Amino acid sequence: MIRRLQPQEWQAYRAIRLRALEEAPDAFCATLAEAQAWDIGEWAARLERAATSGIDCPLAAEQDGAPVGLLWAKVDADHPDRVNLFQVWVAPECRGRGVASALLDEALAWARARGARAVHLGVNRANTHVVRLYERAGFEAIGAPRPMREGSSNMEQQMRLLLTAGE
Repeated sequence: MIRRLQPQEWQAYRAIRLRALEEAPDAFCATLAEAQAWDIGEWAARLERAATSGIDCPLAAEQDGAPVGLLWAKVDADHPDRVNLFQVWVAPECRGRGVASALLDEALAWARARGARAVHLGVNRANTHVVRLYERAGFEAIGAPRPMREGSSNMEQQMRLLLTAGE
């Protein structure tokens, strides 16, 4: 089941985000240490802002009532007709079951409902399974790969899916 995270679920959001950063440290620009250093109030505030901003869509995939996947969609601050995808992760025990596709489908439906013309994301090029997932959904690489973060040998590829002509 895919659904939006609510403000009162900040502990579940924190737990799954920290698990994602621990399990797949090379998949994200953020680090586990950075996220662990956040004040507890920041986790709650993020979901509270998401519930009222109108430009955020934090999604969780659940299995047996427990979160097993995460995806955050957000309208781009500089390009209101663009949605960016972040924090995409699925628990290892649930991979290969369509969870990532379901999260992606829900995020794309949200972007379309908002009238977005394009969806952008960054992906670690070494994660070929995820790159193929995005390619199957119609995303195309844009620009040259760049390091995931300073000092990293992991390369991030920006990708874009055009929802309407013109971007």
